[in-house]
Amino acid sequence: MMDLNGLKKTILYNKHIQLGAKMIPYSGFSMPLQYTSSLKEHIAVRKSVGIFDISHMGKFILKGKDSHNLLQYLTINNLSNIKSGQAQYTCLVNTLGGIIDDLIIYKISKIEFLLIVNAINIEKDKKWINNYIKNKKLTFLDLSQEYSLLSIQGPKSISSIQKLTNIPLSKIPFYHFEIGKFSDIDKILISKTGYTGSKGVEIYIHNKYTEYVWNNILNIGSFSNMIPCGIASRNSLRIEMGYRLYGQDITERITPIEAGLSWITKFNKKFIAKKILKNKKLKVHIKIFSFFIEENKIPRQGNLLKNKKNSIIGKVTSGCFSPILKKGIGLGFIIKNKLDKKSIFISIREKKFLLIL
Repeated sequence: MMDLNGLKKTILYNKHIQLGAKMIPYSGFSMPLQYTSSLKEHIAVRKSVGIFDISHMGKFILKGKDSHNLLQYLTINNLSNIKSGQAQYTCLVNTLGGIIDDLIIYKISKIEFLLIVNAINIEKDKKWINNYIKNKKLTFLDLSQEYSLLSIQGPKSISSIQKLTNIPLSKIPFYHFEIGKFSDIDKILISKTGYTGSKGVEIYIHNKYTEYVWNNILNIGSFSNMIPCGIASRNSLRIEMGYRLYGQDITERITPIEAGLSWITKFNKKFIAKKILKNKKLKVHIKIFSFFIEENKIPRQGNLLKNKKNSIIGKVTSGCFSPILKKGIGLGFIIKNKLDKKSIFISIREKKFLLIL
């Protein structure tokens, strides 16, 4: 499905229009920026519950007896640490250690995995993985245009939708999932994951059932004051948590070590660029960090970071106003040996403001 501007549309595009969403181009898709206000939607997720259509995300299936070993080699986390029914956050890296993409891997069984990748990287990831499938007994499926993904987030997320399934949602551990009946539809994958930092679940549904399930969730969620939310609030929510966004905070020019993702980089296994990343861990020159501004200013991507002498020492990669902290917040990179937590300034319209780390 395409709109008049050649952008892809999720199966819920018409529902978003009916709900009054402001649509914008995002990762090649026409996506809802907001329905009412990003401020209201942000607060709903922090204090009550909101629902996001994130069906633009890429969805791959890799299955076969060599699937585990291949993913072990292509990604930096240790897939052996999870069992069937668990998910893992990880990265694909290139031969120089740069981040091709960050993704979540769901272990369906010993020989089958679901990969959720960033929409902007679907074709790139698919090509990279297929390059390594040659001569292996594997099946690779791109289900990105066949399945939808809904994210229900907030402290009331579980209680608001529990009546739609007999799966005890509160008993699913973080980064685990169950496959069962939801909203009268069989074989629905329900995962205790999210990109907001609030409690919540993500639900994977075949497109033919998506509108039906979306309507049911919103109808039953109305008792918990659930509202639909757009990518503006999803962005401010993830920045509050310090979560990285591909294309801004992480790229192929950035390694997981520089991106602050050493915690998912496991050197007790063989993987692409292991030696390079091991050396990078000892000699990292730049560092990502989170910050806020005491003054009433909002940081934006590209704002320069400076020291007391007005020398450029880094830049902002993501920034916004935090409705919860009521301050400007952001993420940025800085030259590691210039990291003096008491004297980092942001340049906004040629004026400097002190950052609080």
